[in-house]
Parts: sequence; C-alpha cells; structure tokens
Amino acid sequence: MTTPDAQALSPAELRSACRRGDFAGPTSGKAPGFVQANMVMLPADWAAEFREFCARNPKPCPVLEILAPGDPEPKHIAPGADVRCDLPRYRVFRDGVVVAEPTDIRDLWRDDLVTFLLGCSFVAEAALMAAGLLLPHLAETGFVPMYRTTWQCQPAGRFHGPLVVSMRPFLPADAARAAAITAHYPMAHGAPVHIDNPAALGIRDLDHPEYGRAVSMRPGEVPVFWACGVTPQEAIANAKPPLAITHAPGHMFVADITAESTRI
Repeated sequence: MTTPDAQALSPAELRSACRRGDFAGPTSGKAPGFVQANMVMLPADWAAEFREFCARNPKPCPVLEILAPGDPEPKHIAPGADVRCDLPRYRVFRDGVVVAEPTDIRDLWRDDLVTFLLGCSFVAEAALMAAGLLLPHLAETGFVPMYRTTWQCQPAGRFHGPLVVSMRPFLPADAARAAAITAHYPMAHGAPVHIDNPAALGIRDLDHPEYGRAVSMRPGEVPVFWACGVTPQEAIANAKPPLAITHAPGHMFVADITAESTRI
C-alpha cells in the first residue's frame, strides 16, 4: 500500500485514496478546513429510534446529513462520494459486538441501510490551529484520546449509554480561547462540556483512553473535554441491533463542505 501525503490532498482526493486502498489511517489534520463526519449505518427499522437519540443528544450527535435507505451517496455534503468505501476504516457491529474493522464495506451493504453522517470535533481543529493553539495529537499519533464518561445520554427507545468525550490539553488561558472558538462550531460539538478535573466525568486515568491514544501534557496544562461522535458506538453496543456499521474511531468521512460553512 502506498501512503499519500493525505494532509495535502483535497477531500475528493483523500476519499479516492481510501477507495483505492491507498490510505487507511486517522484523518485528524487531513484535508484541513473541510468538514469531517462520524458515521452510523443502521437497518431502516432501527433508524427512527437512532434519529431521536441524535435529536435528544445534539452535543455528541450533531446531524450533518441522513441518507435514504439503500443510498450510499451523501448528496448534500459530498456529491458523488460513496460511504461504503470512501472512509479509511470502518467498524462492524453484530448484536452490539464489534466483529471487524474493514477498509471497505461494499460486501456488507444492504438496501435497507440508513446512513447518518454526524459532525466531528475535527471540524474546528483548523480554527484552533489558525489561532495559534497547539494540538499535540497531530504531531504525536494522529489520534485524539477519547474517554467513556459516567455522564449518561438522554435515551431514545433502545439506544442509551454514556457520553464519550475527546480531550485536548491546553494552558488555562488557551483553554478559554479554545472554548470560545469552538462554541461557534456546533457541528464540531460546540464548546467543551468540561475543563480540568477528569474525575468529574468519571475518568480515572488520562493515560488510558478507551478510544484513540493518549497524548503528552506539558506542565501547567489542563485537559479540555468535548462531546465526541464515538458516543453512538456506546449506544449501539447497548441497543444491540443485528447489524450496525460505523467509522472506526479517528477514521472519519471527509466531506466537501468547508468547516467555515458550519460556523455560527
């Protein structure tokens, strides 16, 4: 597999590299300035309940686009794309259990699958970097650390579970700046849900995230936590639909719309 310089690629070029099997890595920092999306695919008879789960939990689940059953093309945010093969890596659930993480799910596609594309915190990263704020995960691993909290989402039908958060460390003054910047990006989960004191979220050890990889923290920095689009994967594990397909954590769908187009 050749590995292109994904950061230099346009969204369409990055999706094409995924489709060819040339890129299968994390997408944080890639195609900067463009929207990235979390993804959930569910059978149509589960879709209404999940849609309600998103409506009741807009911080972790901001809806960018919902595709009709059996339609793999996101006509609003990336016309011509194919959600079955244009992500670098997927996660397949059977009865709530992860059974595979393939790079292409065309062999699993069904005409009753409904695709939800949800906003991602990566949308605001370009704005944070433009403000001179450092994001250590980009230099260290490419994976932002994500933690399962003890805060519970609002349930909807069979979907329920804890809030998952992503974390980026900042000096206190920079944490306030980051909060103010991200408040303008609801499709990037908006402002942080919590700053400092991980124990208040039920997080015991920042060095051992449930998803992604830990990042180093400099002296004086505090952890800043945003709602995370991996939250639906916890709800899927609890709801146990016969089939669900999501993005693999950190491996997003990169859309054609700009991050600035989602700014309020």
